[in-house]
Amino acid sequence: MADYGQFTRFNVVGCSGSGKSSVGRRISAALNLPYIELDAIYWQPDWTEPHDDEFLPALAESLAGEAWVLDGNYHRTVPIKWQKVDVVVWLDLPHWQIFWQVLNRTLRRSITREELWAGNRESLAKAFFSRDSILLWSVTNMKKIRDRYSDVMRDESFSNIRFVRLRSRDEVSAFVAALTESRAEQLNR
Repeated sequence: MADYGQFTRFNVVGCSGSGKSSVGRRISAALNLPYIELDAIYWQPDWTEPHDDEFLPALAESLAGEAWVLDGNYHRTVPIKWQKVDVVVWLDLPHWQIFWQVLNRTLRRSITREELWAGNRESLAKAFFSRDSILLWSVTNMKKIRDRYSDVMRDESFSNIRFVRLRSRDEVSAFVAALTESRAEQLNR
């Protein structure tokens, strides 16, 4: 595996439930880089979606630093977030695993009433009985997201970005372990 520990700007992408936030935090900790959660910038109280004239400048401001780990997709943010990104880590886990993870996460968040971004909380009613269901969104967008990142990895206009496609939990663990080892070696030089 290539030495990605030398890079300082990462974007972790993948379908909802693939583990973007968890893996983003792990990369952040492994390399001692600031962690930025795209959903925290995006979502406003009562699950209100911001206008792009608010959202995109807020994202640009969050990414103004020279080092960060960003988790999140929002395809329209590519011109901002990939302007200086070094590495895009694509979590392309099996569909059944993503669904299992998003289901477990949604149930846990709904039952514990965990506060998410801007005071928002998931609910069982919204998860199972709403057209705005994160479960429904995840299932119906898995193929589209897989196709999009497959295409993007071959797109010459992104040839300056290193893409890492991780297809299993073992690959994720190996990648994070390699980053941790690379960081330790850098500190010992």
